[in-house]
Amino acid sequence: MIESLYLQYLFGGFVSLIVITNPLSKIPLFISLTQGMPLDMRKKQANWACYYAATIMLVSLAAGNLLLVFFGISYGALRISGGLVVGLIGYQMLFGMRDQQGAPVVRRDKDDYSFFPLAMPGISGPGTIAVVIGISSEIAELPRGLDMAGAFFMTGVAIILTAFVTWIVMRSAEFISSRLGPSGTQVLTKLMGFLLICIGVQFIGSGIRTFIAGS
Repeated sequence: MIESLYLQYLFGGFVSLIVITNPLSKIPLFISLTQGMPLDMRKKQANWACYYAATIMLVSLAAGNLLLVFFGISYGALRISGGLVVGLIGYQMLFGMRDQQGAPVVRRDKDDYSFFPLAMPGISGPGTIAVVIGISSEIAELPRGLDMAGAFFMTGVAIILTAFVTWIVMRSAEFISSRLGPSGTQVLTKLMGFLLICIGVQFIGSGIRTFIAGS
């Protein structure tokens, strides 16, 4: 029973975070920002971007509940609002409200893009943070302290795995981009968008149940 709970947070967290971060969608941004940089500099950009993104997600996981208590936000409200944010991002990805084929229009006026915009909001944007805090709020409602500690640990592992996969994608950005092409990237993005809508609906349903239980 305990093992299945831990695996639920490990694999569930990993799938949710991979879907919301969608590493392949960061390829155009990464290529655009690092174009013309030496190879070693591009590697450093990928390394630090994923390190910063993992740190942001881990801090959100650890401090998310404290922020909710400080601002007086209930778990139900967080899950519903987080579900709306995640679902909206998924809707935009699915129906193409943003340009998913080319690189975003960005100003290349500095030498370090690892934190902004690669790590934030590129990898760990508002939707990602909402997912992490939503998972954190679910863990906080577990009945036993041992279960909470194990769930937090497994979710942390899921965050690190997500950052690692994103790092691999960024380090292989040119190769993956040439293999997938614009059409392949677009199809994958739309699939990720549909999965995000499903995750958002799940968050909203969980939030509504929490509201009903607390009323």
